[in-house]
Amino acid sequence: MAVKTLQDLLTEGVEGRGVLVRSDLNVPLDDSGQITDPGRIIASVPTIKALVEAGAKVVVTAHLGRPKGEPDPKLSLAPVAAKLAEELGRNVQLAGDVVGQDALARSEGLTDGDVLLLENIRFDARETSKDDADRAKLAAALVELVGDDGAFVSDGFGVVHRKQASVYDVAKLLPHYAGTLVAAEVEVLATLTQDPERPYAVVLGGSKVSDKLAVIEALAPKVDTLVIGGGMCFTFLAAQGLSVGTSLLQEEMIDTCKDLLDRFADVIHLPRDIVVASAFAADADSKVVPAHEIPDGWMGLDIGPESAARFAALLTEAKTVFWNGPMGVFEFENFAAGTRAVAEAIGTATGKGAFTVVGGGDSAAAVRALGLPEDGFSHISTGGGASLEYLEGKELPGIAVLDD
Repeated sequence: MAVKTLQDLLTEGVEGRGVLVRSDLNVPLDDSGQITDPGRIIASVPTIKALVEAGAKVVVTAHLGRPKGEPDPKLSLAPVAAKLAEELGRNVQLAGDVVGQDALARSEGLTDGDVLLLENIRFDARETSKDDADRAKLAAALVELVGDDGAFVSDGFGVVHRKQASVYDVAKLLPHYAGTLVAAEVEVLATLTQDPERPYAVVLGGSKVSDKLAVIEALAPKVDTLVIGGGMCFTFLAAQGLSVGTSLLQEEMIDTCKDLLDRFADVIHLPRDIVVASAFAADADSKVVPAHEIPDGWMGLDIGPESAARFAALLTEAKTVFWNGPMGVFEFENFAAGTRAVAEAIGTATGKGAFTVVGGGDSAAAVRALGLPEDGFSHISTGGGASLEYLEGKELPGIAVLDD
């Protein structure tokens, strides 16, 4: 691919020019609207900072949550603007709208090195419209904010798998470049797919087999070890004929799991023991049982200690590791041990020279929530869904459109 990068743009010169940056600032908020994990904001800073220091007039667009195409005060980017300003060490204006009068007036008033964050782009229904003409109109309005000599920098890796106005359509209207974050993500994922050093281990968790089916199909023939934990492991256990109590179960996927186990029996590793609970609650009664002895009325909320040790042994010897999805309900302290053990084992592999990638989403959140050092991994992705689709071999619209 011939994709121009942020460095190319900086070499061309941005002083006094408007630059539209699509960042991924979709951070989790608690009930009071406080940011609980600012990881994506922090990851977005290098690109914005480089443009600011080069004298660009920076207009940032991003989304938060899933508003239904109209303003929702609970999903305003106000807390994001405050945190971004703190990380940049400079004022960040927040427009009161997406591409309306306030956004236009503020963009016209920008001076060199200023930063304007537009309100949640998904407050405008055209952002996610399936109608090309609708998206094109929003893209044209975004371009108007940076002017005829403007440029577009795509730096929101978490959304490049979406054909949306601020990700895809604007790139057709402006000179376009991959930001620091997007360029790094693509380079890392290319390493995982093209010629990974072996042994190559993949760890998949999370709740649903259906969410990970395509990546299992794509990676299982290519890896040496495929560890499966989290809620999705119970459908695989059921496919072996085991009772899983009230654990998460996708009955419609049982036959699919049987087929996967038949085809990749030498690669797939499932838990042999489970931490089960009497209810889905942080303080529920819990106990460790063999995977084939989950009691009726109990649900599995984590892999057991024997499984954690076995998985860790496999991972510490790997030369390449990709991890996507926690091993249990890590948000509850009593059910976080499996995720911690796997994460620490991957960290050990990193220390021994392995190339290790945390595939965004809940896995990245778990690293931070468990207080693990982020430099214990070669790369922590900001885009869970985008990472998976890349590894599945799908074309990502937001990357393809940057290709000149």
